[in-house]
Amino acid sequence: MHDLLLKNVRPLGGATTDILIRDGRIAQTGSIAAQPGIAVEDGGNAIAWPGLIDAHTHIDKTTWGMGWHENNREATLRSRIDFERENRLAIGLDPHRQSMRHAIGLAAHGATHIRSHVDIDTTHGLRLVEGVQETREKLKGIIDIEIVVFPQSGVMCMPGTVELLDEALSNGCEVLGGLDPCGIDRDPKGQLDVLFQLALKHGVDIDIHLHEAGELGAFSMELIFERVRANGMQGHFAISHAFCLGMNDYLRVGKLMEQIAELDIAILTTGAPSATVPSVKRLKEHGIRIGAGCDGIRDTWGPWGQPDMIDRARIIGMKNGVRSDDDLKFMLEIVSQGGADVMHLDGYGLDIGDHADFTLLAGETPANAVVEITPSPLVVKGGQVVARNGVCIIEMP
Repeated sequence: MHDLLLKNVRPLGGATTDILIRDGRIAQTGSIAAQPGIAVEDGGNAIAWPGLIDAHTHIDKTTWGMGWHENNREATLRSRIDFERENRLAIGLDPHRQSMRHAIGLAAHGATHIRSHVDIDTTHGLRLVEGVQETREKLKGIIDIEIVVFPQSGVMCMPGTVELLDEALSNGCEVLGGLDPCGIDRDPKGQLDVLFQLALKHGVDIDIHLHEAGELGAFSMELIFERVRANGMQGHFAISHAFCLGMNDYLRVGKLMEQIAELDIAILTTGAPSATVPSVKRLKEHGIRIGAGCDGIRDTWGPWGQPDMIDRARIIGMKNGVRSDDDLKFMLEIVSQGGADVMHLDGYGLDIGDHADFTLLAGETPANAVVEITPSPLVVKGGQVVARNGVCIIEMP
């Protein structure tokens, strides 16, 4: 933990003040004189904002820093999954090296926390998780990484996967993932029953990818609702993507959102430009917890994406037709406080006693900061400066 005096910053875009950090936590704000033995940084009147949070990503997958990956394959979900699983080793996707690159990129652009789904399958066993766990250890004090064990290739259709998930959850992974109960496993009851059993056994949350669109996705959601209610997992379930909430049936979507709110299920969005996505403003109106993530970036699935949550806030804003300053500020809240709410982070924020995890943002206002394509002037984690002007203090391997 570190001590630091950060002068001339505007918390949340408000009045200019100083922030004193002691033992990695915010100890005092106001006009504060320099103190012996405490480093001083001038914030240059930038906005101070709680650390950005990538609450849905895949840091084991990126080809960032490698040669260009040529992709001329069909774009079906199953073909992408199978190609990646069977060709990881030949491509040279080292899970530790690549997750280091991805995570360092996020830290350089203001992120202080990551929730990453990491593939588990019978081809690779726990090798990918072990690589990301190594990254997590090496980046302690730079960025926090929460691991979701992710059976991307399927649960019921890949015998042996359940045992691997069980082992990974016993070995320090915090969240259980899942994927398209109908579309991937074609056994929604079987998959969901197994996932809930594992989650209850290990006392962990579930965060499931739901790409299924329209009524198929709504059907899977309703099966999830039944199990959340029956197993008392209110507040401990998240649905990533939730593309079915973007379907063109206002009343049907409204009924689904009512149940999501009632069961305190979180929704995680990436603002996927090529898919129907939930309206974040409508989710907010229902009081639903909303987080966001950059998903997979520059990987075997596609060439797009940056390890940058301000960039993702812009994408979500454009996908949702955002124009007003209030709505732009909400995009910034989704990629920060929203992720903290989904991940149940304690001591997150800019109040006295909170962890000193924050980023400075260029811009006159929070709305301006979302659209301003300028690196973060300074990123602080636990009171330590970990990045300046878009460059992390740890070099990418």
